[in-house]
Amino acid sequence: MGKVTGFMEFERQEEAYLPPATRVKNYKEFVLHLKNDAAKIQGARCMDCGIPFCNTGCPVNNIIPDWNDLVYHGNYRAALDVLHSTNNFPEFTGRICPAPCESACTLGIHEDPVGIKSIEHFIIDKAWENGWVLPQPAAVNTGKRVAIVGSGPAGLAAAQQLSRVGHAVTVFEKNDRIGGLLRYGIPDFKMEKSNIDRRIDQMKAEGVEFRTGVFVGNAFPAQITNWSKETVSPEQLQSEFDAVIIAGGAELPRDLPVPGRELKGVHFAMEFLPLQNKVNAGDKIKDQIMATGKHVVVIGGGDTGSDCVGTSNRHGAVSVVQFELMPRPPEMENKSLVWPYWPTKLRTSSSHEEGCDRDWAVMTKRLEGSDGKVEKLIAARVEWKDGKMQEIPNSEFEMKADLVLLAMGFVSPVPQVLESFGVDQDARGNAKAMTDGETCYKTSVDKVFAAGDMRRGQSLVVWAIREGRQCARAVDEFLMGTSLLPR
Repeated sequence: MGKVTGFMEFERQEEAYLPPATRVKNYKEFVLHLKNDAAKIQGARCMDCGIPFCNTGCPVNNIIPDWNDLVYHGNYRAALDVLHSTNNFPEFTGRICPAPCESACTLGIHEDPVGIKSIEHFIIDKAWENGWVLPQPAAVNTGKRVAIVGSGPAGLAAAQQLSRVGHAVTVFEKNDRIGGLLRYGIPDFKMEKSNIDRRIDQMKAEGVEFRTGVFVGNAFPAQITNWSKETVSPEQLQSEFDAVIIAGGAELPRDLPVPGRELKGVHFAMEFLPLQNKVNAGDKIKDQIMATGKHVVVIGGGDTGSDCVGTSNRHGAVSVVQFELMPRPPEMENKSLVWPYWPTKLRTSSSHEEGCDRDWAVMTKRLEGSDGKVEKLIAARVEWKDGKMQEIPNSEFEMKADLVLLAMGFVSPVPQVLESFGVDQDARGNAKAMTDGETCYKTSVDKVFAAGDMRRGQSLVVWAIREGRQCARAVDEFLMGTSLLPR
């Protein structure tokens, strides 16, 4: 695939970024997709490696060598068809996927891997620019109706697949716009929401019905974003539809049970990030949580924490510090030990490059303030012995903090939603359902299926797309006895 000797002749072609001083002035995307020549060179680096581990490293099993070769030969339209055959939304994954496929690239054993993510980004952006992404309505309607609860990547992937084989699909979203955590969990500077909007237009043309502001369930926690204006019971969906897929996100955040947690200025990340997305969309927000002129401490070293860093910098924070409980990972992984699997190593995001002090192996002990407002954070250093965390004696220190953002991951989907459907849950609070066999993606309740974060817990967008696609096939088989949808 690609040029036979390309991997020996060409270096990795990196996507261009706007400089930090420029990009922090707005919420626009700042990653520029490759030009034609650079994309061809990148595709040329794909080795004829025999066993393409990138295929299995990718959760949706993208046929990566094939579209690398097609890009190298300039056949971009065919490359799009190959890409779309496994991935409904490459404009999402081409922007925000961490690219486990690149960690599995054979070339990456001894050199920089092929820039697979950048080629994917190039293909889909060129497709939109040239009008190649068109609706694919079903030729025949089956007369079956499917309800999908949640409009994130899992729900959207399932909806598109089921609509294309002729089922009448209705997607229910509790918030005011379609997209789930793609819409209100991902900052615009990482993915502008026009990417979601044009997919929604395509899906509407394919026959998918979208209902926003509709909460499905009986109760909902106050600390989780919910802008619904209407409530529908699970029983109503089960009576009106032939099948139901629950595909909400993992939205129950991990809390920080320390003294001072109740102080003003201490917020979950998902209380902070969605409001800025609404403002970017043109909404007027009263009492928006702002980092402007503040000393910001972000607790949690993952992607959500990084998003808090980038948003705080754009607000005009005086300083931004990010703490991580785990030890600092190594700069480089031991490839001979971990390849082709996703390695643990130090990862620096574009938000970190914009301005952030990072620290590892730090435990928050308490928060202090006056007049009910947080003013400082008291922390201590920890070490890990035999898998257990121990505080290092005399390591306590304090940090000025006007705004503390909790970004320590998500515990599970919203329990009240699962309980309202009456589905069995696993030990981690996810909907219990298998991914293969006759009961594939089926919950313990008749006609009710689960996919994405709702079934597997907090995970990647690409995993949500995979589960949505596979769940769609399972639902199609359930309704029709057989299915032509790919698995």
